[in-house]
Amino acid sequence: MGMSETPERPAAPSRRPDQLSATRLRGLSHPLRVRILDLLQVHGALTASGLAEMVGESSGSTSYHLRQLAKHDFVREVEGRGTARERWWEASPGGFSIGPEDHDDAGLRTTKSLVNAEFERNRQQKIWQLLDAIGDSELDAPGFADWQDAVTLSTANLFATPEQLARVIDAVSAVLDEQLAPLRDQEDVPGAVPVQVHFNAFPMVDAVRRRDRPSASRDDQP
Repeated sequence: MGMSETPERPAAPSRRPDQLSATRLRGLSHPLRVRILDLLQVHGALTASGLAEMVGESSGSTSYHLRQLAKHDFVREVEGRGTARERWWEASPGGFSIGPEDHDDAGLRTTKSLVNAEFERNRQQKIWQLLDAIGDSELDAPGFADWQDAVTLSTANLFATPEQLARVIDAVSAVLDEQLAPLRDQEDVPGAVPVQVHFNAFPMVDAVRRRDRPSASRDDQP
């Protein structure tokens, strides 16, 4: 199970990305590093100064965290671009998954949960920006009008067994792989901007807890 998959752009997505090692995971386990990696995946190559402006930190801070991310192979310098004083950085090729495994100890599971929470926080921030733009009628303005039919936030509430939901995930992942492939390498296409496609499928945790909780009648039995 992969709780967070973060494929590098523009590499093709993997339906079975590799689990991060404990060492690499700890190299990522800082909120600013997660945000920097997210920005590089969304926007493409950026400099430490450009990242500093986006995250509200000093370029010295972003430079330090970029070096730490590079040490653990999350980012790399863009070859042939930049100078000795102004380096350009991009997300490293490949994808990864951060999910619980049977051999994880309590500390590692906590670290995975915190890193996943930071990725989700960044995703949610993008959705709030979209909702704010809709609330301010910004999507009616020139430049946004073409995107009004290209926005959706959808949720399906159903009942399913673990096996059924796993089949849905595999089927939708296959469709996504097919449909997203033509959208790769489009940074220079006129009219193309960074977009995100989310697909979440998971059980309601409170419902699973209630199902597995002993009933009151059983608890009252001698």
